[in-house]
Amino acid sequence: MKLYYSPGACSLSPHIALHEAGLPFQAIAAPTKTHKLPDGTDYYAINPLGYVPLLELDDGTRLTEGPAIVQYIADQVPQKKLAPPYGTIERYRLMSWLTFIGTEVHKNFGPLFNPATPEAYKPIAKAQIAKRLQWVDSELAGKQYLMGDDFTVADAYLFTVTNWGQYVGVDLSDYKNLIAYRARVAARPAVQAALKAEGLAA
Repeated sequence: MKLYYSPGACSLSPHIALHEAGLPFQAIAAPTKTHKLPDGTDYYAINPLGYVPLLELDDGTRLTEGPAIVQYIADQVPQKKLAPPYGTIERYRLMSWLTFIGTEVHKNFGPLFNPATPEAYKPIAKAQIAKRLQWVDSELAGKQYLMGDDFTVADAYLFTVTNWGQYVGVDLSDYKNLIAYRARVAARPAVQAALKAEGLAA
């Protein structure tokens, strides 16, 4: 498999999932600013949408959209419990978390990275993120991970997007449960491996 990623972007989530899964893969940098691959290929020729992540399977099939990609990865190694089995209510809870993180947290960070966003709008986006993170913080009370004791692909996604706070001035210090949770996730060997591979950790 090949994972096309941009360092620190939402593609870090499947990058972590692949390390957690222990599956063989090749990570290929597709920087969101240049869209040029290391060999000079135009990334738009691989993904016309131009964004990451994209997972290319060994048969050449290409899968886009992080929440779909991480579930595919998890289902290749059910014994790792990166996602509950299909058909269970727990699987739908996982999908609920992935959807929430994507639409309520990830998307609200977007304007803060966009140079065209009017300065007057940024406090509105930050307030919306704060509201959502406050709820997440309450949901993490007494839990190791989002789904309980087992690390899942939803944790890889939440860790990835909350990591962006440091770059755009979103302060996480009020969220004690979230901070402790992020430390637990960051300490996982697979997470460290993905961060190092992307040049985000020593």
